[in-house]
Amino acid sequence: MSVKKHLYVLWTNDNPVTAEKMVFMYTINSLLKGWWEKVTLIVWGAPAKLVSENADIQSKVKQALEAGVHITACKACADQLGVTGDLEKLGIEVIYWGVPLTEILKNDEKLLTI
Repeated sequence: MSVKKHLYVLWTNDNPVTAEKMVFMYTINSLLKGWWEKVTLIVWGAPAKLVSENADIQSKVKQALEAGVHITACKACADQLGVTGDLEKLGIEVIYWGVPLTEILKNDEKLLTI
């Protein structure tokens, strides 16, 4: 049996306290402390707007990227919210996530939803 070493975090909550005290605290520490070999943070929906507008959250994005967290966002959401360019400027990959998320679920990958 293979051990899954890649954690996907689906972030859909735009509460800044949750972002700081859970989303970024856990994703960053997961890599720095070796809890997971790879961490992908998926920004979906309202957090895309939060990231584009909140300097403190942007700082956390930078810290996470520097720690090795792969940060990606739903393109459909970002386009609809008018923040695609803002996210890309922060170093966030912006792609359509419907099919990849479905594959993650079908393959029983490790997915944490916040």
